[in-house]
Amino acid sequence: MKRICVIGGSRYFGRVLVQRLQATGHRVAVINRGSTPPPAGVEHLIADRDDEAALIAALGSRSFDVVVDQVCYTPVQAAIAARAFSGRTRRYVMASTIEVYDPATAALPAVPPGTSVPEETVDPATWLVRMDLPWHNAAYLQAHYAEGKRQAEAVLTQHHGFAFAAVRSAHVLGGGAAEFTGRLRHYTERITHGAQITVHAKALPTVFVHYEELAELLVWAATLSDATGPVNACSDGLLDVYGLGAVIAAQTGRKAVYRSVAAGEPASPFSFDRHYAMSNARARELGFSFSRTTDWLPGAVAEALAVTAAPTS
Repeated sequence: MKRICVIGGSRYFGRVLVQRLQATGHRVAVINRGSTPPPAGVEHLIADRDDEAALIAALGSRSFDVVVDQVCYTPVQAAIAARAFSGRTRRYVMASTIEVYDPATAALPAVPPGTSVPEETVDPATWLVRMDLPWHNAAYLQAHYAEGKRQAEAVLTQHHGFAFAAVRSAHVLGGGAAEFTGRLRHYTERITHGAQITVHAKALPTVFVHYEELAELLVWAATLSDATGPVNACSDGLLDVYGLGAVIAAQTGRKAVYRSVAAGEPASPFSFDRHYAMSNARARELGFSFSRTTDWLPGAVAEALAVTAAPTS
């Protein structure tokens, strides 16, 4: 049994993570701003993680075997966490993202299409941290999401106050209404209603992960693995936007209607004109077994279709 602190954990795979940690006998505390209570039996610490003094006050004299950070988006947040949890934990796991590999957002080593991107493509141990950038500006952060994650990883890697792992998640699907981004529903709604889907004419494949599988990998990273550094998290198998549309079309009996975008025109989510599909080889070598995307995707689509068909109040 471990004493585990989850920062965030209020919704989607974070909530599943908390439930699974609790179900396997671990003592869990959740830190959030108080709007969403954790499951019964989970300790609730209320604090804004951006307020260092309030975070330290909420922690009191508590210490943890592991901290799992679900909501770290900037180097400023990472630095606050590094100071607040120094001497309080031996291990820190951060939920990161496939977007750190997006070649449109940074000068990264080229990875040829068809080659799955390994973790060493972005090395947080050597990544430059810029605390002086306007990370508190919501518009700036939204436009620089990938760089914020890269620099947050860098701060926690270079801190050396605890063992650190960054779980770089693929695009997360599943859960129906719980999937709050609405990206899969974008497709189910458009195909159901015969609306056009804007895509790149030569859309490249990407990788996905089911939200429950991602929660399970985070449980593994927190309780069963001593691995440090970045770990890619994606189900087996590449899939492009046309393959995704085909699965939805098969369940709806409707044909997906596509329109190719012009150069520079935005396309629908999951349509990519650049390659950064991840490799999950490191996690496999460390002992984690992944499912195949094609095995769980029809179920995720069915859940999204149920939300699409539900009457609105």
